[in-house]
Amino acid sequence: MAKFTKDEFIAGLKEMTILEVKELVDAMKEEFGVDPSAVAVAAAPAQAEEAAGPSTVTLVLTNAGGNKIPVIKLVRDITGLGLKEAKAIADNGGNIKEDISTDEANELKAKFEEAGATVELK
Repeated sequence: MAKFTKDEFIAGLKEMTILEVKELVDAMKEEFGVDPSAVAVAAAPAQAEEAAGPSTVTLVLTNAGGNKIPVIKLVRDITGLGLKEAKAIADNGGNIKEDISTDEANELKAKFEEAGATVELK
């Protein structure tokens, strides 16, 4: 069995999509019984305290990308807006959800990026 160096592994991760990384994490959970994201979070509590940023953020759509239909569906699912309002946000950008936890914002950001959109956390 070939053994990967840390640099080779990281280079491979950079080439993966968000969905592929999620599948990798799920496979690692199943194979080893350990959540690699929990280990990373547990290893850096001191850093988190030092770099404590805002506890809530706003998720802002900056670009819907080439295929707006999945982005419009996500906006509708998350906000409960109608089709016209969700399409307006997809076309023009804007706040999707305000005053949400950074964890929730990162999860939603990953969903939007998977759909081809660009979002920011403010």
